[in-house]
Amino acid sequence: MSTTGPSLDELRRRLDAVDERIHDLIMERAGVVESIGAVKQSSGQPSFRPGRVADILRRLTARHRGPFPRPALVRLWCEMLGGSVAMQGPFTVAVAVPEARPGLWDITRDYFGGYVPMLALRSAAEVLGAVGDKRAAVGVLPMPSDNETAPWWPALAGARGHGPRVIARLPFADGGNARETGGDAVAIGVADADATGADRTMLVVETRGELSRARLLAALENAGTRLAYLASHSPSAGETWHLIELDGLVAPNDPRLAAALQPLGTPDIWAFGFYARPLPGEPS
Repeated sequence: MSTTGPSLDELRRRLDAVDERIHDLIMERAGVVESIGAVKQSSGQPSFRPGRVADILRRLTARHRGPFPRPALVRLWCEMLGGSVAMQGPFTVAVAVPEARPGLWDITRDYFGGYVPMLALRSAAEVLGAVGDKRAAVGVLPMPSDNETAPWWPALAGARGHGPRVIARLPFADGGNARETGGDAVAIGVADADATGADRTMLVVETRGELSRARLLAALENAGTRLAYLASHSPSAGETWHLIELDGLVAPNDPRLAAALQPLGTPDIWAFGFYARPLPGEPS
């Protein structure tokens, strides 16, 4: 039986040649990463830049064409980027993996790749401790939400913007075969806020006395940016910390915030973190 197209052996030879070209480029890329790592170490910059990761993944998924699955493409690049971070120096990720949330491990692995060392810890307090004493460069914790019985975020907020802060939101892309759905999380660490064009800022607003949540939100809406209320905590009688989220990279001293909150007596505001918005189809 005759055929007009190439034989299976011919197609496999072509595929092998493509694989070798890809491998050559991976090795070439690794050489560039080594040079970047040397520059970062000499200037004291962290090896992990979540804004840069977001830019790369957005750019590549936007140009992607053809039948190769987009989630698989993202997974390949997450492995590549995680390996690149690990090349630049010691880098460990501490993950809160309580029995009720096993999927946090999965979405962390999907984002940082299988090569980056990961430390499974049973509580948020242990993760905060691991990041605080530098046993881990990054910690992964559940996304803060209101009405939690034992929220972790006040412990981080207590530093009033000094030290580790939120630097990424997970999952950044399709969750793949994680053991649970809806397991949103944040990564905390030390990193600069690289503007990506699609970012969110998390701030803590401290109020005193009798001030309703509705009144605070009404005032903040005058800041002219999308607003989400995440959680509240009372560290002492008559004092409340409000964790909020705004579109864009918004500094605590942003004039828009000062003007919006001036009728409330100019409450204290400090940074809690920032993150690049996940790829479309993921948490909004």
